[in-house]
Amino acid sequence: MSRSKPRPSTGPTGQPSGGPRPGGRPGGRPGGRPGGGGAPHGGPGLLYGVHPVAAAWVNPQRRCRRLLVTESGLESLGEALARAAALGLERPSSTRVERADLDRMLPPGAVHQGVALDAAPLPEMGIEDVCAAADTDSGALVVVLDQVTDPHNVGAILRSAAAFGARAVLVTERHAPEVTGVLAKSASGALEAVPLVRVTNLARALGDLQKAGFWCVGLDESGERTLARLDLAGRTAVVLGAEGAGLRRLTRERCDEIARLPTGGPIGSLNVSNAAAVALYEVARRRD
Repeated sequence: MSRSKPRPSTGPTGQPSGGPRPGGRPGGRPGGRPGGGGAPHGGPGLLYGVHPVAAAWVNPQRRCRRLLVTESGLESLGEALARAAALGLERPSSTRVERADLDRMLPPGAVHQGVALDAAPLPEMGIEDVCAAADTDSGALVVVLDQVTDPHNVGAILRSAAAFGARAVLVTERHAPEVTGVLAKSASGALEAVPLVRVTNLARALGDLQKAGFWCVGLDESGERTLARLDLAGRTAVVLGAEGAGLRRLTRERCDEIARLPTGGPIGSLNVSNAAAVALYEVARRRD
């Protein structure tokens, strides 16, 4: 199907919901808000869990300050430690701790698997970096989140974005989670591969993407066509709204098309991270 600008749509969205609703990292700017790390319980930049810590440890752009490990945790990180050494990365010696020490340092119930890493934030990227990086990729894919605030959802979306080849995940400067250990754990290492880009004005950012050749597709159950019926071959931005509230009016109006997922049955809505995974799979399937 050809790409065409539809009438502005109203109604619910991001993932379907009901009722009307008001790798290394290219480029990057040093400083600014954290691009990865954040300040969870236990001090600034404390990441935890084998996958997030291993991915950060072998990322040349990640400055690692202190590695805290139990005996079993150190064993789990063996491959990452060897790889970082082979790459010649400057890394601190590990500090042996007891599991109870990590339990006290991290959020209650944190599944740390015996490892925690004090790391500096990643270099921050801006929307201009995303657009510039897409210049040489006619099929560039990005995800745009309109005030999605749950760090577990954002982390899960980063993981899906990494799995399906998205170049970046854009979030709003306000009403979006900080990059904490919780988000990094949910991302399972994807934070090191897919930039989390904060934008002050989402509508303006969509305009910037469109100028760079991106087709901006908002997910909303009010869409006239399903995502599977759209032309998804070129540069594409998949835009999802927050749980319950969905896409805001101005965000919907700035999208080139509003599409829906073909959900049904007794539960006709999806969690926003599930909706993102389904949408990214559909884009990848259509391009295979």
